[in-house]
Amino acid sequence: MKTPRPALAAAALLATTTLAACGSSADGAKASADGGAGADVVLRLPDPGNNGFLALGKKDGSLDRALAAVHAKVAWTGSAGPFAPAAQALSADQLDVAQGSITSAVAALAQKPGFKLFAQTAPDGVGEGILVKNHSPIKSVQDLVGRKVAVSQGGTSEYLLLKALEKNNVPADKVERVYLRADQTSGVFNSGQVDAWATWNTFSTPAIANSGAHFLATGKEVGSDNYAVWAVRNGFADKHPAVVRAFYTYLHDNGLKEKADPAAYLNVFTDSGPTAVTAAEKEVAVNVGRQGAAADVISEADTTRFSTVARFFADQKVTKQLVDVKPYLIDISALSDGAR
Repeated sequence: MKTPRPALAAAALLATTTLAACGSSADGAKASADGGAGADVVLRLPDPGNNGFLALGKKDGSLDRALAAVHAKVAWTGSAGPFAPAAQALSADQLDVAQGSITSAVAALAQKPGFKLFAQTAPDGVGEGILVKNHSPIKSVQDLVGRKVAVSQGGTSEYLLLKALEKNNVPADKVERVYLRADQTSGVFNSGQVDAWATWNTFSTPAIANSGAHFLATGKEVGSDNYAVWAVRNGFADKHPAVVRAFYTYLHDNGLKEKADPAAYLNVFTDSGPTAVTAAEKEVAVNVGRQGAAADVISEADTTRFSTVARFFADQKVTKQLVDVKPYLIDISALSDGAR
């Protein structure tokens, strides 16, 4: 769970904890989440952490101002992290919007989804991929045969590995997948208990900057269609289309600003502690950020690539059946102004 990058790698350097905290903080907002006569609509979001334009929007109040224009306000619930727990929180009415990858979204849609997708960010071609240590004897994807690769099950990580193997004509059963939570993999990788690690920029940036790692293959090199996507709780867009549109506009506009100057969106609240980007990490994060993209509408071309991901996961037996993504997509421009 790309956990998670609102538009850029810098924004993805968030604390990767689950949304276990959603219950306590969301309960207080739940009564007003749908709004009432004369009440502001509450949009419940995962806390953005210390980096990225949402963190800055929390600090400077710009997101609140953008939502106030449509009689809404934000409530920060839990922390940004893998999409799987966020999808559960959306389905449990503990969260209204969250970001993940299309790969993790497909895996969640294979269950009983409580969300739809309303925005996408183009695949991160340079910030995600398969990591190996600098001294590793593994020099090509073919060298992964007989090796152990750490992956998170059913999302970005497993997708990147399987795409790399397919592209290089390596049978998937010739490489051992070691299923680990992304936030528990660094120590295993650094100690040599696995030979490689398929991951995204939240984890690749510190590994490259601090742990002597490099990409064996990047997302771009394996032909990744791993978009970042924004999901909204079922029913919220129907009741509050203007709020969803206003939030989307904020994502798009501020994502472009971050892409232009990613360094300005690092260490928004603090430059020390576990959530801070170190000096060594900054260069990596800025480089990835400049090559990123901003959130945009979901086009027909994007939909086709989403379907390609779903087909790939079905073919690779990651999902038990082919997931039809189309019924779970929202056209932002088609949202009516009905209810507030």
